[in-house]
Amino acid sequence: MITLADAAAHVAAADPAMAKVVKRVGPLRRRARDPDGGFAALVRAITFQQLAGRAAIAIHGRLRALVETDFGPEAILALTDEQLRAAGLSGAKVASLRDLSAKVLDGTVVLSRRTRLPDDEIVERLSTVRGIGRWTADMYLIFELRRPDVWPVDDLGVRQGYARMHDLDPPPTARELGPLGDPYRPHRSTAALYCWAAVSPDLDLR
Repeated sequence: MITLADAAAHVAAADPAMAKVVKRVGPLRRRARDPDGGFAALVRAITFQQLAGRAAIAIHGRLRALVETDFGPEAILALTDEQLRAAGLSGAKVASLRDLSAKVLDGTVVLSRRTRLPDDEIVERLSTVRGIGRWTADMYLIFELRRPDVWPVDDLGVRQGYARMHDLDPPPTARELGPLGDPYRPHRSTAALYCWAAVSPDLDLR
């Protein structure tokens, strides 16, 4: 089994600029998965969209408090629109949560961490859900499914981190960043983690 340290060594060997970041940052630890599972992670992602941190945390907390049983699609569908709106969710987000719940139950969205579906198909299926786009799908692949070769070109932090380590101004666009990740295959997820780390102004890259 390939470890995160093995993946870091691979991306460092592929790019001297990345190697400097890997050396300065040191070993990384993966963010913990959502303790309630993949469905809860996607609900959280939808809830937090376009909201400041404190407001999103408060709304998500009120939503979570509405569910006394397992936090799954059945529990969300059992709640009324009035309950969801009272928690602070917009009408669009209520519709998104209902669409997600329905598509998990009908098998369109597969949440099993052991699924053998390729990354592109998981993204395609998730993207059929109202309110879920490529960025959310990529975050789900990286942090919940722990897929090793995801390159989230739509993420501003990844673009800014890549630009900082390579002394680029302005940062590459999403389209430009795509092929720039090729040297890191098959460990682009780890490269993305180090790009995020490189954004920190406290990191000395001299």
